[in-house]
Amino acid sequence: SVPACCSARYNLAFLACLGFFLLYALRVNLSVALVDMVEPNTSLAKNTTSNVCPEHSSTINVPRNTTGKKYSWDADTQGWILGSFFYGYIITQIPGGYLASKIGGKLLLGFGIFGTSVFTLLTPLAADLGVGYLIAVRALEGLGEGVTFPAMHSMWSSWAPPLERSKLLSISYAGAQLGTVVSLPLSGLICYYMNWVYVFYIFGALGVLWCFFWMGLVSDTPETHRSISHAEREYILASLKDQLSTQKSVPWRPMLESLPLWAIVVAHFSYNWTFYTLLTLLPTYMKEILRFDAEENGFLSALPYFGCWLCIILSGQTADYLREKQNFSTVCVRKCFTLIGMIGPAVFLVAAGFIGCNYALAVAFVTISTTLGGFCTSGYSINHLDIAPSYAGILLGITNSFATIPGMVGPVIAKNLTHNNTVGEWQTVFYIAASINLFGAIFFALFGSGEVQDWAVSGYHLHRN
Repeated sequence: SVPACCSARYNLAFLACLGFFLLYALRVNLSVALVDMVEPNTSLAKNTTSNVCPEHSSTINVPRNTTGKKYSWDADTQGWILGSFFYGYIITQIPGGYLASKIGGKLLLGFGIFGTSVFTLLTPLAADLGVGYLIAVRALEGLGEGVTFPAMHSMWSSWAPPLERSKLLSISYAGAQLGTVVSLPLSGLICYYMNWVYVFYIFGALGVLWCFFWMGLVSDTPETHRSISHAEREYILASLKDQLSTQKSVPWRPMLESLPLWAIVVAHFSYNWTFYTLLTLLPTYMKEILRFDAEENGFLSALPYFGCWLCIILSGQTADYLREKQNFSTVCVRKCFTLIGMIGPAVFLVAAGFIGCNYALAVAFVTISTTLGGFCTSGYSINHLDIAPSYAGILLGITNSFATIPGMVGPVIAKNLTHNNTVGEWQTVFYIAASINLFGAIFFALFGSGEVQDWAVSGYHLHRN
């Protein structure tokens, strides 16, 4: 095979990693900033916190910056603000996959991140104009981010040799976890020492900057890449020879009747339920139940995603090693990794609800739970490329549409279940997430597939030299 170092496909993975890093930074910074944007007395939870866990005595006593404006939004309004992103996000999933197959993933991903960055820069202004404007801006950010994953999957269908899929995709999508890792504590620090508006200005500006590099350095296919070596181009094209379809129209009906696709849908939905519930509510749980202040909170909220990031990178390498060197079948690797990545988190999530105020254990369990979830990236998460490389972008659009629903309803349900912020209420939230995870894992193990489906290859790809 062609050396990986400095190759065009690994450069693409690295730039994509940075792109998803920024996307997730732009997505989660609001969960941290919101804690600072709201007047302390508007959250009902305050009076009921004290009797759960003892207050933390924090040694760091820096006078925190309080120049940021405060708004009187109640808990339900905050739930809507946090959920609004997903209303935009769900709309552009399937169109994103379809557009990527028509105009190419490069432009789509570039514009998606550019749009998201611009709306992030406008967030403080929108908050000032009123809660309706803020919700609208967040929904527009969602529209921009909605096209990014399908666009990337679509690009990988032309760029990733089958036996390097887990490696390349895990590198590019691990950026999302890393973005969460860095932006949670960083947003906390920015709020603490500066002012919450800078959370949006700094990340927004970085996103715009990234777009220039992306537009200049990558291309949609190996054929059109400016500086790719001849050997690498031939290697990629040869490896994908019998995997791609030449037909122009999308085979919607057989696609939607395909059980392996629905196996991915169910797994994706279930995994995201836990992921989004934690992503949007972990800062709240840490603050209201475990009583950490924002600064500690940022670092501890980030720890689980750091574990997940490590796990994604390592499991991606392992998955391809098992397929290439140990001759494990693709379907066996995808199913095993999905089972580990969904049952593991379910067990530790439930455990996290039962250890009361033992902070160290709570953080440890939530961290292990999220870390094990990283196995799913080399499980169901890239299975779209196994069953239909030509339509991977569209398939991801379909599964991600379903998988966005938990982002919309999960946090709202969780906020409604935790009105008094008792440990018991949070246990219910964790229970629900764990049982959904369990169901998804079993469904995928029964119905998942690792083979290119018949409907995806009618008319083999003929290579023009």
